[in-house]
This record gives sequence, C-alpha cells and structure tokens, in this order.
Amino acid sequence: MTDLNKTLHKWGASLRKGTDFDSWGQLVEAIDEYQILARQLQKEAQSPANSSHLSEDQKKTIGKIATCLGLRSAALQSTQSQEGFTLEDVKKLEPILSSILTFNKEFPFDVQPVPLRRILAPGEEENLEVEEEEEDGGAGVRSPDSFPVRVPDLNGIDLTPVQDTPMASRKEDTYVHFNVEIEIQKHVEKLTKGSAIFFEFKHYKPKKRFTSTKCFAFMEMDEIKSGSIVVELYKKPTDFKRKKLQLLTKKPLYLHLNQTLLKE
Repeated sequence: MTDLNKTLHKWGASLRKGTDFDSWGQLVEAIDEYQILARQLQKEAQSPANSSHLSEDQKKTIGKIATCLGLRSAALQSTQSQEGFTLEDVKKLEPILSSILTFNKEFPFDVQPVPLRRILAPGEEENLEVEEEEEDGGAGVRSPDSFPVRVPDLNGIDLTPVQDTPMASRKEDTYVHFNVEIEIQKHVEKLTKGSAIFFEFKHYKPKKRFTSTKCFAFMEMDEIKSGSIVVELYKKPTDFKRKKLQLLTKKPLYLHLNQTLLKE
C-alpha cells in the first residue's frame, strides 16, 4: 500500500469514526473527530503542488469536504436552530473521500474551501479569540451576549425547550451580571436520571459575524435545591456526558446562581 493510499485509508476511517460518534449521540467526540479530520484535509488542500500526490481539482474537492465537516461541527454546537449540515449530509461525503482519485462528479453541496485558520482544532478557538481582543485594544474576557439554558439528558437530547436570555445588564470588575429569571419547563422529579441543567455562555464575534460559545457550566440533579450556588466554568465544546471536562481558567471565575424550588 502506497503512502497516499495509507493516508486515504486513514481519512476514511476517521470520517467513519466521526459519523459513528455522531449517530450514537456522542457529540463531543464527533466534533473532535470532525475538526481533526477537517484540519488534515485542509492542510492537504493547501499544500504546494510539488509536495502533494493529488491534482488541483482533487485538492479542491478535499477542501470542500473539510468545509462540510466544519459546518457539521458548528451545527452540533449550535443551540439556536435544528437546521444546518446534517449527519446524513456528512455520510454523503464518505464515498467521495474514498474515491477521491477517480471522483469526477459535481460536488453535492454548494460550498467552497475556506482558509486554513478558519477551521480550528479543538482548543484553538480561545487563542484566536485572545489575539482578536488584543487587536481591539487589550486582552481579556469579553462579556457574553447571553447564556442559553438547556436541560439535556446524557446523550445531549433536550428534555425541555432551550431558553435564551437577554444580553448582560452590566459588567463590574470580574463579574458579568444578567439579573434574569429562568423557569425550567419541567418538574425536577420528572427529569430523567443523569440529566442536568446546562448554561452555555454565548458571545457575538463581529469580525466573523457569528455567535460563539465561550464556555459552559452545569448543575447536576443533587445540586438543584433552593438557595445560592456557585458552579465552575468549563472549556467548550459543551460536554453533555461530562466525561472530558476542562476548567476554563485557573482564575477564580464561577457562575453564581440563586435557585428557587416551587411547590404546587
């Protein structure tokens, strides 16, 4: 097996691994796999002609596949809409990637290859964001625009409608104040075992013209009780299974909540 065939085989296995995770509801793992493969494909798509075994047309197709994987990753992380690039769409890419050396049909999706820096490996988003903030006049954490509240089960399936919040009312020192009340649309006793209440901090990136998840926090069932609570902030992407949690920062930054349990 030639080096090129080994590479193509590895790409195909990675794509199948990603779609398997996707179909099983393991969204964090699927996002990681899609983003890693997208980076590999994008590097190949932008490699010089004298260092690649693929033709320019083949590299363009590879770049389009990378774009599609980026779109699927974004769709999995979005809480705003159920629309977007679907798992079935991703599966249509498998025969194209496996036959890239002979593929000569029209690409099934109206996309274009994107610059390498626009497809980010897991964990790279924060570094890029700090660079942008420094250009704007100083590094630091920008105020989130909102923090959607959702109640998913361990597979990431929402048990109640996702509720968004208005923009932060003010920023004071290291605190961002929202001063908003959210009522969970289901009795606590009726929530399935393993479910939790998640808070995703969103902020708008004007240069990229889209809303990004900065970090997230959650409360498990045994933490739902009347009174104040302080919960930790974790790095994105949102991990509904709570298996690969990484603190957002070593600094003492937390989400402060006040809970009220209502009795009927």
